[in-house]
Amino acid sequence: MYEQENVTENAVTRNTSGASENGYFDHISNAAPVSPAEPPKKAKPERKKTGVFRKVALSVSLGLCFGLFAGLGFYAVQLGTGQFSQKEEAPEQEVERDEAENTPTGSGQLAAPVGNYINYTQGDASAVVKQVMPAMVSIVNNYTSTATFWGQTYSQNEASSGSGIIVQENDKELLIVSNNHVVEGADHLMVTFIDGTEAEAVIKGLDSEMDLAVVAVPLSSLSQETKEAITVATLGDSDTLELGEPVIAIGNALGYGQSVSGGMVSALARELTFDDGYTGYFIQTDAAINPGNSGGALLNMDGEVVGINSSKIGGTYVEGMGYAIPITTASPIIADLMERQTRTEKVEEDDRGYLGVSLQTINAQYAQVFGMPQGAYVYSVEPGSAAEAAGILYGDVIVSFDKQKVSSANDLSSTLEYYSEGETVEIKVMRVMNGQYKTVELQITLGSRS
Repeated sequence: MYEQENVTENAVTRNTSGASENGYFDHISNAAPVSPAEPPKKAKPERKKTGVFRKVALSVSLGLCFGLFAGLGFYAVQLGTGQFSQKEEAPEQEVERDEAENTPTGSGQLAAPVGNYINYTQGDASAVVKQVMPAMVSIVNNYTSTATFWGQTYSQNEASSGSGIIVQENDKELLIVSNNHVVEGADHLMVTFIDGTEAEAVIKGLDSEMDLAVVAVPLSSLSQETKEAITVATLGDSDTLELGEPVIAIGNALGYGQSVSGGMVSALARELTFDDGYTGYFIQTDAAINPGNSGGALLNMDGEVVGINSSKIGGTYVEGMGYAIPITTASPIIADLMERQTRTEKVEEDDRGYLGVSLQTINAQYAQVFGMPQGAYVYSVEPGSAAEAAGILYGDVIVSFDKQKVSSANDLSSTLEYYSEGETVEIKVMRVMNGQYKTVELQITLGSRS
């Protein structure tokens, strides 16, 4: 017993000192009895603490790595989109622009010319709109609609809305250009100016083929305040437009009042053929052009009118495709319409001038197919009528009346509403002579329907 205990004690002592050459003492130490008062420290808790620490350290390391790579990815994306370069370069560009112009420039304004260029901040057209809006007007066409049911004719007063552009002011009149379909058939035309005042306008001239019209407002009907509030629009050059160039459309959209829409030039000289066979070439834009915008202005960023909007051209079948009549095409027609005599009131039907012919429209499609001029085809002449006296013959095509272009029978009928019996006017017809149509000018004294 004594020798066994002594061996145990020596084993414990030598194990505590850590002297072990072949593992024998470790084995004896683990097998020796342990006193309850001094329990030995176990290895598992130590390994457990060490594992938790390693896990925490590993988690922190992974988090740092994730944050580092996420930051690098975010930086790469921003660098690719150019946002960092804009923030760094914008102040430098702004300073250079200010030094060149010697004037402060804010975002969204037209900058002063630098050399041969004009800097424009895309997205803000307020400066252009402020400049041009006084030349824009809203037009309301009050007309009579008729329909026949079961042999009975019914009529109803209706109204439609459109837009116009003030293009000239003379000693007596304010001249406004619009679309033909905006003002045709009007019993009364009311024009609203930028200051909210209204005035009655009269039709000065129409061109149904190009869908253009000029109406006149007597200056005597305008107050001095209104005269000071309005301005005359500047006509530009649509031939200088480029694809992608920003443009602005202003008009009385849906009859709610003047509104602004913006876009760019989508196509130039876009060829379109209408139901009547007429083919025209127009500016296509993605600026919104809705009913009511017709007759309004398509503007470039210099505030110049480069087109006259027409919702009739594009229709309502698609979105993002609006059309405007190029101003370089419209200008000669507008100039001709402005030179015509203003007829302020329609003549009472009993006193209205009468030709004494039956007419049929020769539209562009018929004209092309049959090789005829476009206009009002005469297929009968009443004996003893003003037309017979003037020398109008069966087969003639009336193309002009009192220097106004006649594109259809309806054109001529609408024009005659402003002429009284007994008036003498010039009329042009196309007549077949030696197998070819030639122009014949005639003087006609209008007769009476009775």
